[in-house]
Amino acid sequence: MKVNTKIIAIASGKGGVGKSTVSSNLAISLSKSGSRVGLLDADIYGPSIPRIFGLSGQSVTSKDGKSFEPIECNGIQLMSIGFVQTNNDAMIWRGPMLSQAINQLLFQTNWNDLEYLIIDLPPGTGDAQLTISQKANLTGTILVTTPQNISLIDVEKSLIAFRKLDIEVLGLIENMSYFTDDSGKDHYIFGKGNIDDFSEKHGVDLISNLPIIPDLTKYSDNGSLFDEFENLPILSKKYEEITDYLEARISRIDKIDSLDTIPVVTE
Repeated sequence: MKVNTKIIAIASGKGGVGKSTVSSNLAISLSKSGSRVGLLDADIYGPSIPRIFGLSGQSVTSKDGKSFEPIECNGIQLMSIGFVQTNNDAMIWRGPMLSQAINQLLFQTNWNDLEYLIIDLPPGTGDAQLTISQKANLTGTILVTTPQNISLIDVEKSLIAFRKLDIEVLGLIENMSYFTDDSGKDHYIFGKGNIDDFSEKHGVDLISNLPIIPDLTKYSDNGSLFDEFENLPILSKKYEEITDYLEARISRIDKIDSLDTIPVVTE
């Protein structure tokens, strides 16, 4: 792990807003731009990253019986509870077990020379978020929402929580913002304008409005998202812009923390 690894959490207070696809697309975009990228699926109860990258059922390996080797896919280093428990059994864990699992996935994975580590957080502001926020020395977080106020209400809670924990909120991404029909007309089926009011109210940048693209669902479900990324030209262009924004935004942060500064947690 490089000393200046940028550690970015993708978060939201609301489930179903598309954090995992945003995390995956961001990791893919950064990788295709030439960066060395890792992606940690910290959603213990509902890991999606193995499926999105076509690796469902694949298991992690360990060279020493104590640490994990990340699974590499097209140059992106991946880790997920879905690689540790490969069946579909429900994870019925209390908070301490959840925190220990996240500690192990984060600190006992042999990440190799990363420039970026993207962490796909589960929804909410509970144990998983606290564990990551307090121990991972995050460079910052990106909050993902959909256009409805019912989503922004929960995103607001996450934003406030991260600021209380002194975590830099790098910006907002509005997912499923609009749908473009065959004639080229945009339809804002979940409403329009709420995110602008939210951004102004809280003094946080709106990084991007991402459209609804049916092929994105297909490629995520069948594990071909990396290979098909360029076949989603509107989306890939959006993520190129997000990547450029992220690099510029991080360059303005005085202190960039690294996992190297944190001791390995084993219990």
